[in-house]
Amino acid sequence: MIRSELITKLAEENPHLYQRDVERIVNAIFEEIIEAMAKGNRVELRGFGAFSVKKRDARVGRNPRTGESVAVEEKHVPFFKAGKLLRDRLNGHDG
Repeated sequence: MIRSELITKLAEENPHLYQRDVERIVNAIFEEIIEAMAKGNRVELRGFGAFSVKKRDARVGRNPRTGESVAVEEKHVPFFKAGKLLRDRLNGHDG
């Protein structure tokens, strides 16, 4: 599912809301999650999962084409851990 499909589905399920308002809400939620993670905070959505940021240390990598050693800088990467309800649903349990 892509963002536009999510917005359309939510608008269909909530006919009292305009699609443009649903789009603003969805965008605001994503923006808040991104902003929190950019500050290094964890975002937990009970039953769904938790978004956090993990630090990857600087290291020496290899160019796969040439085999040459390459310095890889430290970086921060997003990490998602699924919640119990989501894991149970994926495995055919009602939760």
